[in-house]
Amino acid sequence: MAKGTNNGANLGFESELWRAADALRSNMDAAEYKHVVLGLIFLKYISDAFEEQRAKLEADRAQGADPEDPDEYRAVNIFWVPKEARWSKLKSEAKQPTIGKVIDDAMLAIERDNPSLRGVLPKDYAHPRLDKQRLGQLIDLIGNIAFQQPSPGLRPPFPNGRGEGGEGGTYRSIDILGRVYEYFLSQFASAEGKKGGQFYTPRCVVRVLVEMLSPYKGRVYDPCCGSGGMFVQSEKFVEAHGGKIGDISIYGQESNHTTWRLAKMNLAIRGIDGNLGKEHADTFHRDLHPDLKADIILANPPFNMSDWGGERLKDDKRWKYGIPPAGNANFAWVQHFIHHLAPTGMAGFVLANGSMSSNQSGEGEIRKNIIEADLVDCMVALPGQLFYSTQIPVCLWFIARDKKNGRFRDRRGQTLFIDARKLGTMVDRVHRELTEEDIRKIADTYHAWRGDVEANHDSPYKDIPGFCKSATIEEIRKHGYVLTPGRYVGAAEVEDDGEPFEEKMQRLVAQLREQTEQSEKLEKLIWANLEDIGYGKQ
Repeated sequence: MAKGTNNGANLGFESELWRAADALRSNMDAAEYKHVVLGLIFLKYISDAFEEQRAKLEADRAQGADPEDPDEYRAVNIFWVPKEARWSKLKSEAKQPTIGKVIDDAMLAIERDNPSLRGVLPKDYAHPRLDKQRLGQLIDLIGNIAFQQPSPGLRPPFPNGRGEGGEGGTYRSIDILGRVYEYFLSQFASAEGKKGGQFYTPRCVVRVLVEMLSPYKGRVYDPCCGSGGMFVQSEKFVEAHGGKIGDISIYGQESNHTTWRLAKMNLAIRGIDGNLGKEHADTFHRDLHPDLKADIILANPPFNMSDWGGERLKDDKRWKYGIPPAGNANFAWVQHFIHHLAPTGMAGFVLANGSMSSNQSGEGEIRKNIIEADLVDCMVALPGQLFYSTQIPVCLWFIARDKKNGRFRDRRGQTLFIDARKLGTMVDRVHRELTEEDIRKIADTYHAWRGDVEANHDSPYKDIPGFCKSATIEEIRKHGYVLTPGRYVGAAEVEDDGEPFEEKMQRLVAQLREQTEQSEKLEKLIWANLEDIGYGKQ
């Protein structure tokens, strides 16, 4: 690791690597450069995994193992890397003017020999606009990352047979490269601004969704999956709670081709086997999973999308609660999620705040019908400035297909409202993040309210003025079917400081009088000084 550390990819390491890589970008646009960098990180990863397995096979030659047999690698879910694509080949030619073509040929060879990666890897390294000297430096930079760590003497449950621990040995920390990849995605999203939101949802927002829904097992679906962050965090949740990769089945779809490729690489780096379709496709007009009924749906659809082709889908079977307006896809997404939920499935997704109160073009009627169907389980208002791509205030919707779900208490006729707008910490001048404590506060409140025995053992739910409120459908009706949490949670209680009212009033009046007198003295002093220098004299 950088600076001699061996405790994983901490933020200092990741940011140091990013600064070095970004310095090599020169005048290249961030949208293009991300494919250059992320493609090389991916290539380094699969080459390292391949070499590690190759070393094991070399050691087992006496038992008949063949290091040049691709099936020996595929049997343990490791990509076969042909000779012309191995990192050692790239490193040896990093200083040559032909390095761009060498990388393109390597990507083509990997896709040729690994069908699941066909059409996924970037192959534009030979283009004249990419400075070959800087490209060679980038190879050196990525090649020097030590993805091996001293074993702590434990055998972590690594997926896909990629590495193992043991006394005195080493193991591959898959999460190191995955975190580098994830960190770079976030940095590219920031660098691209509004366009970055097309492929990246801030990690803290994804964490809130995942922690609240708790996807221990089952079918997880995201029909607008971006670079796959929802899936990565779901797998992390499973592993953090004693499960393993494979306890959940991944289904996704993405309409943007380059973003779909990022997602495929992101899942491959994590060792996650996901069904993202054979290619990119528009979820509304070409649903790649038409018969899927998911246990968990996690999504961050494009906000207020106006060009979704709704006029061609007016008779679609998904619009059970009303035809969504052609000028805004928000309630098309909501109804698509509901359509794909299993009988006891749950969905959590991000939408613009307008979705909670808008009555334009029939949206209010659709929202009313969804509420009357008793599908809205929880609403969370988020603080501003969480997203790289927009300053539009956003909220989280949680839909439960069956509120009498046997896993939790019977919540029929009830909806939880959480106002989290005051949470979060500014990490720079324009971006805010939810802290671990913030995420836990929101998730624990929801778990306590729904009676989640697995996640919340000893904290009974109670309304907290200014933060959370359990409301009935009748209360929501009285508010005109508006779902804005601020309407329900009320104002936060002011803590009583014990000072009697009369004494407090006397003290405050005295302070005001003193401040007024000081202000008058200061004004007289200023005028006196102005007169001394001749101000106001003819």
